[in-house]
Amino acid sequence: MVSRSRSAANTPRQAAVARRVFEGRTRRYVMTSTIEVYADLDGPPFAEDAIDPTTWPVRIDAPWDDPEYLDRNYGEGKRQAEAVFTRDAAFGFVSVRSAHVLGGADFTGRLDHYVRRIRMGLPVIVHEDPRPSSFIHEREIAEFLAWVAGTGFIGPVNACSHGTLDVRQLCRAIGEAVYAVGTDTSPFSFGRSYAMDNGRAVGLGFAFSHIDEWLPQVVRDVLKKDTLKQEDRTCASA
Repeated sequence: MVSRSRSAANTPRQAAVARRVFEGRTRRYVMTSTIEVYADLDGPPFAEDAIDPTTWPVRIDAPWDDPEYLDRNYGEGKRQAEAVFTRDAAFGFVSVRSAHVLGGADFTGRLDHYVRRIRMGLPVIVHEDPRPSSFIHEREIAEFLAWVAGTGFIGPVNACSHGTLDVRQLCRAIGEAVYAVGTDTSPFSFGRSYAMDNGRAVGLGFAFSHIDEWLPQVVRDVLKKDTLKQEDRTCASA
């Protein structure tokens, strides 16, 4: 029997398969979830009980195999996956609700978006009143998941560094930005609060960093990566 298992189930269908496969084979299952499960809420930093997976509707028959549908419903897929694992629990279940991850190795292109626009003098499209969000460093979320695997608690747990950022604060960390209000908003520009309360994890013994401790290095890494890309393009066209 495996004592612990970890996964990144993105849909209720994947969760149902994992529950069936691991039932009787593991005592505790850790799922990587997301801040996006709070996508329909607004207000002060959300604690884990802001949503209840046991009452969340599950649609196994939704077109989860369609990449476009899954992309549009990423948070909903995670919510429903949590619901599948929580109901009729076959083993101890933990859902790690990760904040937006920042780091020099960012593969999503979201930070590159800001670097390119700021360096080219193009406007950054934002909400009229951008609201703050929680973030976590790429190394810290890896350390947190490893820590969770070595503990024994169950249930949802928020994972985020102390502090919040809104899109204007993020841009100021990169350079002087020009802003424009529009509907096709930039990544990390939110029209409602996207902050999480990490009190449960802290109470269980994990020591989070503060965003201010690592954001400057992340920005330096991303700027350096963009500079190298520009140099490569220049060499290729020479």
